[in-house]
Amino acid sequence: MKHLTMKKYDFLILGKNQAILEILLRLVNANGDWYGVGFNDEKLAQDYFLENKPDFVLLSSGIEDYIEEDFTTFCIENHPDIEVIQHFGGGSGLLQSEIYDRLYKKGKL
Repeated sequence: MKHLTMKKYDFLILGKNQAILEILLRLVNANGDWYGVGFNDEKLAQDYFLENKPDFVLLSSGIEDYIEEDFTTFCIENHPDIEVIQHFGGGSGLLQSEIYDRLYKKGKL
C-alpha cells in the first residue's frame, strides 16, 4: 500500500483589500500543510516570489486587471510550475476546494 506524505505548500497572496488579505492569510495558515505570506504591493510580492518560489499564488480583490495580468505572467515566466488562483471570495470551503482541485489535477493528492 502506497503511503502519501503531504508536502508543505507555500502560498503568496496578493490583494489590495487589507481585511480580505488578512482573512485569506488566516485561512491558509490554519491548514497545517500550508504556509501563506500576504502582500498588498506587487513589487514587494515579486521580490518575495523570486527569493522563495512559492507553490501557489492567490490573487485576491482590489487588484487592477493589468496588474493581475502582469503579475500572473511574471510568476509563470519565473516559475512555470506555479499555480495561480484568482480568489475573490465565497468562503473558506471554496478556497480549499480551489486549492485541492489544483493539487489533484497535478497528481499531488
